[in-house]
Amino acid sequence: MAWTERDKVVWEEIMAWEQSLADYDGNDFQYTYSRWLNSALAAIPEETLSAFFGQLDNVLFHMHSLLQGSQFQNEARERILTSARVFREDVETLDDLKKLTIDQIRYLNSQQSTRHRLYSLIQGGITGTGGAIPISTDFAAMAILNLRAIQITAMTYGYDPQLPFEMMASLKVFHAAALPERLKAEGWQELLIELEERDHPYFYNEAEQLTDLTWMEGLVKQLGKLLAIAMFKNKKMANLPLISLVIGAGTNYRMTKNMTEFAEKYYQYRWLLEKREAASSTK
Repeated sequence: MAWTERDKVVWEEIMAWEQSLADYDGNDFQYTYSRWLNSALAAIPEETLSAFFGQLDNVLFHMHSLLQGSQFQNEARERILTSARVFREDVETLDDLKKLTIDQIRYLNSQQSTRHRLYSLIQGGITGTGGAIPISTDFAAMAILNLRAIQITAMTYGYDPQLPFEMMASLKVFHAAALPERLKAEGWQELLIELEERDHPYFYNEAEQLTDLTWMEGLVKQLGKLLAIAMFKNKKMANLPLISLVIGAGTNYRMTKNMTEFAEKYYQYRWLLEKREAASSTK
């Protein structure tokens, strides 16, 4: 397919977004908080931190494996393909989605991402009730929900997360999207470098560590959210803990919104890059 004017417009949008990541400058509070957290972590033995992040990596890998073979994921795949056939009747596989235009794919993905943001809003509201079970399972629930949202974004753009490289790519997008704002530009560049250096789309040879110290800020923020919910759960209006509900629902919704937007930029970038290279090779 030819490289169109709309493709150029969306490509420029991605370049502008990429520049906004590089231009982001955190405030004094963020840097002070980061220094405090790093000082606190420096007191923890390196072996302990390494074991913790190793376990966290294993949890994420297991979550991915459970999701990609689940009935929900298979149904989502079929739903995406069925929706795509509204635009082209010859869409049979995920790879066929690359026959669509960029705006058609963006439309399909907006349907999926909106659904996941709603799920996150509801899940955050349930956590905001202050119940012991919702609070204790909030981190796992959000990890599963956001990882699933990224996998479905990948599928919508024609990339199968069941392939080894795509599995690692979706996990790394999840990692980069969860970084503090000032570190996202670095995470984005690492994703692009891996795209350039990959040998084959079906293999991934490196033994990768996903989580590291840069993730701790996000984890601490999640703990802060849960503490705030616990503090305000008894402050009720109309017999509802409205403050804690707003904290839970708003925080989780914003997190999923940021995750899905970051993931869409990544897969848009890949989709457009491959299309531009294919168009250049046919000239």
